[in-house]
Amino acid sequence: MAKAARGDYGDILVKNQVISSEQLQESRDVMKNGGNLQEALLKLEYANTLQIAKAVAEFNHYEFIDLTDIEVPDEAIKLMTAGTARESNVVPISTDGLSVKLAVADPSDFGMIQKLSFIMNKEIVPVVASLEQIRELINKVYPQEDVDDSAPLIDFSEIENEFAQADAGRAGDDGGEGGIIKLVNKILSEGVELRASDIHIEPFATRVRIRYRVDGVLVEKENPPYRYLLPILSRLKIMAGIDISEKRRPQDGRIKTSLKGRDFDLRLSLLPTVYGQSAVMRILDRSNIKVNIRDLGFAEDDFARFLNLIKRPNGIFLVTGPTGSGKTTTLYSAINELNTTERKIITAEDPVEYYLPGINQCEVKHTIGLD
Repeated sequence: MAKAARGDYGDILVKNQVISSEQLQESRDVMKNGGNLQEALLKLEYANTLQIAKAVAEFNHYEFIDLTDIEVPDEAIKLMTAGTARESNVVPISTDGLSVKLAVADPSDFGMIQKLSFIMNKEIVPVVASLEQIRELINKVYPQEDVDDSAPLIDFSEIENEFAQADAGRAGDDGGEGGIIKLVNKILSEGVELRASDIHIEPFATRVRIRYRVDGVLVEKENPPYRYLLPILSRLKIMAGIDISEKRRPQDGRIKTSLKGRDFDLRLSLLPTVYGQSAVMRILDRSNIKVNIRDLGFAEDDFARFLNLIKRPNGIFLVTGPTGSGKTTTLYSAINELNTTERKIITAEDPVEYYLPGINQCEVKHTIGLD
């Protein structure tokens, strides 16, 4: 990745005779009232976004790209949600599997680029494009219905008639069971549709808040009435095979289900709060786990160092990070790399998240003393 030069790209615009020195100084004076150089230049109509993008690319030593007639492959589009693209003003335009070419308006924003590299688990190759063209391409390649990330995904009126016949505390009664099953399935399906890493169901005084963690950020979607809480949690507990009558202690369980034609494991955790149990479901896509260590996106030097560490005969290797950062993927990839016919590997996991062929995986069970 190129390193940003000191100063700004204004001198490039002057050198290329896009603006004069006097116009550049006036633009910098406007910046003192707030905003950046691009906003000042556009406000004064001294340069357009295309001219600015070319100067930014030259100043930061990046490639400039004209997005006018570019066709973006589906595999690149799927690397990023519409919300992330619009929030960051970037768009992926191609990928070779290990890296992604990303059109950006501001290549000097290294924090944003590193964050997106983390989210996509890919090395990013930035190319500079005009902000206007980036936004036009985002609208072209992402469905417009994805624009409002805060829009509710579930129409509760569809199940209201079925649910209205059942008591809020008796989800298993015939009057509302069908509606609750439909609602829970819809919540889980929407999590998969959004490519969420987990689903949060949180009770409050008069409502239940349902949020999905997408690209590391919690997005609020649904707010069903409070009376839906017990039936929803009871249905989830039944699916996970845990005690539906227990409400005072933390509970953990595992749900195996098929959603959108794919097999998923859902890790269910419940915690008692003042308004009832709060639930978190971690979505584990068994078909999407990358257990090839070469697919993790390591830089060449880091990859060699990582291989050397995991192949040592003894010691401890710690992998830390926030939810969804790739801890599990990294560890499973390391184990898979070591998995040969000459080795016997036994794991102690709490819980087992993915099943690896040829590995003796042992799940910790505190209730029976298997610690």
